[in-house]
Amino acid sequence: MAASAAPSTPSASAGPRIRVLVADDSVVVRGLVSRWLEEAGCEVVGTASNGRIALDALDRVQPDIVLLDIEMPELDGTQALPRMLAKRPGLQVVMMSTLTQRNAEISLRCLALGAIDYLPKPEGNRGVTTQASFREDLVQKIRMLGADLRNRPRARPTAFSERPGPVGLPERPAAVAAPSPRPSAAPAPAPVSVRPRPLRTSPPRCLLIGSSTGGPRAVGEVLEGIGAATLRRVPVLIVQHMPPVFTAVFAEHLGARIGLPAAEAKHGEPVRPGIVYVAPGGRHMGLTGTAAEAVIQLNDGPPVNFCRPAVDVMFRDAAEVYGAATLSVILTGMGSDGTKGAKALVDAGGVMLAQDEATSTVWGMPGSLVKAGYAHEILPLPAIGPALRTAIGGH
Repeated sequence: MAASAAPSTPSASAGPRIRVLVADDSVVVRGLVSRWLEEAGCEVVGTASNGRIALDALDRVQPDIVLLDIEMPELDGTQALPRMLAKRPGLQVVMMSTLTQRNAEISLRCLALGAIDYLPKPEGNRGVTTQASFREDLVQKIRMLGADLRNRPRARPTAFSERPGPVGLPERPAAVAAPSPRPSAAPAPAPVSVRPRPLRTSPPRCLLIGSSTGGPRAVGEVLEGIGAATLRRVPVLIVQHMPPVFTAVFAEHLGARIGLPAAEAKHGEPVRPGIVYVAPGGRHMGLTGTAAEAVIQLNDGPPVNFCRPAVDVMFRDAAEVYGAATLSVILTGMGSDGTKGAKALVDAGGVMLAQDEATSTVWGMPGSLVKAGYAHEILPLPAIGPALRTAIGGH
């Protein structure tokens, strides 16, 4: 059975339309997702009911992005993913799965294997049909990934070795893929400047990390680059854009990888050095108190920058609580979350780092920070952990 071709319609947006292949065993899901993407200006170049059909269609339909369901007959998403990336290095694959702990584990493993992102899917055809948030998330994610593809065709890591056992997070890059063919080359990035570092008289008292698309791999690599011995000196607070269930699994994976306590943050929990606090999916994570006695504050306020949890919320509260004693970094991710909060942090005397464009899966969040002039240093991912280790350890 071949992938079915989808009709195309003219796009009002400038440049070539983003070509998407939809692989899902539900005919209802394939139909709805295809229609929504076409209405949003994308070109659905094919659909497939299992991973084998999608894999066979790659060379023929030449998609930019593949939406790949995890649970499919004959060849499921986890089996199809590495074969797709081997066949077309640099392909953007977004995994789709329902919100269960098992699927959260599998989705994170797929990110370690080279998937660029994941999309939580409502259970059953009725859930997909009735939950407007799924359609909004789908369209926004594909549009933003597509914009990044048009603006910045480049090589990126597509597969990573994994530690043995249940952790399933990437250890280090195994290979760097060649860029996929694109209609035209992107313009060279404009030169950027960094903000002069503030004078520091004492080590930082907290480490703040904000990330989104590509973040699970990046955060793990950064923390491992810092090392457990140094991380025991400060609390680590992380806002990674993830839905509920996923954040708990993500925290568990981080703790297993770095050998320190790591968990979803709890409301009213005191902040202690040597512990990693991950903002729970669906809740903002802020702070109250003083630098000596900081306390986690969770809330269900409205989304900020379309996100909950939002990096801006954590940054703004940390500026009030820790002031100049903050050390922060914004890693790969879509959008601009964290930029406004970064202003409060740097105005208070804190130090702010940003991941560079070449090593970011999507240079939205760190790029926004850099363009606003709030970054004290712009570093490739492998250099961020050692730089933070030096800043925390003072050597």
